[in-house]
Amino acid sequence: MVTGLVLVRLVAGKEKVALAKVKEIKGVAHVTAVFGRWDLVLDIETDDLGTLSNVVVRDIRAVPGVLSTESLVTTSI
Repeated sequence: MVTGLVLVRLVAGKEKVALAKVKEIKGVAHVTAVFGRWDLVLDIETDDLGTLSNVVVRDIRAVPGVLSTESLVTTSI
């Protein structure tokens, strides 16, 4: 299992619609709304790194209202 955090910036005025769509994406385990440079922090869980990449590029970035993302692949120390 590969897990990651995806930081999401949303378009002003599109937050509620984008949030609802993001929550429906397979692989998105948890969504947290935050204040600051980013609007959402998504916990992603997938089988492998390729699938995680597809979730971000193909699914999350395609949601209307998503302006930009930054992905952080988690690790154990």
